Parts: sequence; structure tokens; C-alpha cells
Amino acid sequence: MWDREIRAMVSTHAIMAASVFMATVVPAVFLPGFSVYGTHLSWLYSVSAAVTAVSVAVFWLLGIAPPTKKHSLGYKLSRLCRCCVYFFLSCIFFHFVVLLYGAPLVESALETFSLAVLLTSLTTLRCLCVLGPNVQAWIRVFSRHGAMSVWDTCLQITVACTLVGAWVGAFPIPLDWDRPWQVWPVSCSLGAVIGFLTGLVAAPAWIHHHRKHLTYKSK
Repeated sequence: MWDREIRAMVSTHAIMAASVFMATVVPAVFLPGFSVYGTHLSWLYSVSAAVTAVSVAVFWLLGIAPPTKKHSLGYKLSRLCRCCVYFFLSCIFFHFVVLLYGAPLVESALETFSLAVLLTSLTTLRCLCVLGPNVQAWIRVFSRHGAMSVWDTCLQITVACTLVGAWVGAFPIPLDWDRPWQVWPVSCSLGAVIGFLTGLVAAPAWIHHHRKHLTYKSK
């Protein structure tokens, strides 16, 4: 069972990594002047949209989300609305946190919010896909020894790698190198995406390496 889940995780992560690659390469083929630096916000939203679409499709097909006892259309629509609200609130939360870390308050508000959308697409969206709009489950997963499945552990690793990548990406911005990737928020966006891709590789590798020592409480 462990090997089957790890293989499913590897396949899922490979598809998600491919979506990031396609979101970078395909627009550059069809849109003149498209580039990570030159049209950074376009690239950022391209990656966000690709990861969002692929994540929702793949996790839905795999049936990773927790089962629900109610199957009525009204309940499913309510659950979908709550997920959308959580997604928007996460964007607001990340925008506020980035401001606290020194981002321009008014001058680059669009760029800051765009970074928040990217971070939400790479982190919060995965929580919504795996855990649903259940704040208590989120708190459990990200508390110490709170993981109850390999997918919970995967969430911990990928979210941590993404956030650390975005944080590390902010370090070159104040330096006077005058490089195009130092313009706000290019380096943070690149750091978040690189951290996300790193997490996609690190999570199944770490779980596979420690599978004999991992024990999960029953839900």
C-alpha cells in the first residue's frame, strides 16, 4: 500500500511539475515578448492558473480529498463556495504578511497581491484539495506529529519548501546588482516556484526513505 501511494504521489508531482514547465514554455511560443522577467506578472498568473487547474483535476481524479457523508448538490456547491472563500482569504493573508516583511504598501500593490495569489495557488490550494475547507484539519496537519497519512506529510514538506523558497528569494532584492530578476517580486516568485518544485521532489523521496519509520494515527 505504501509503494502504491508513493507511486501515485510521484506521478501527481510529475504532472504538476510539468504544468509549471508548460505554463512557462507554451505562452512564450504563442505570445511575442513573453518571458519570466519581461512580462513577469503574465508568467506568474500563467503558473498560478496551470497549477490550480492541474491540482484540482489530479486530486479529484485520485480521490485524495476526505470523503463526505452528504452528497447533495446543495452541499457540494456550499463546499465549493467555501473553498473559493478560503482561497480569496488566503490571498489577503499572504498579501498582508508580505507587507509586514517590507513590501511596498501602495507603489507595487498589484505585484504584491499577484505574489500572494501565486503563494496561495502553491500552498493553500493543495490544502483545500487534500483536506477540504476544514480549518481544524489544517491546524492538525501542520502541528507537530499531526500527519495522519502520507499526503498529510507531503503537504507539510511542499508547503514549507514553497514558503522558504519565497523567503529566500527576497534576499537579493536590496542588493545593488541592477539585475532584472531583482525587480519586485520576481526573485520571490522564482524562489516560491523553485521551492515548490523542490518540495515536489523532496516529499516522495523523504517519505520513501523513512517509510519504515513512519506511523500514522487512525482518523
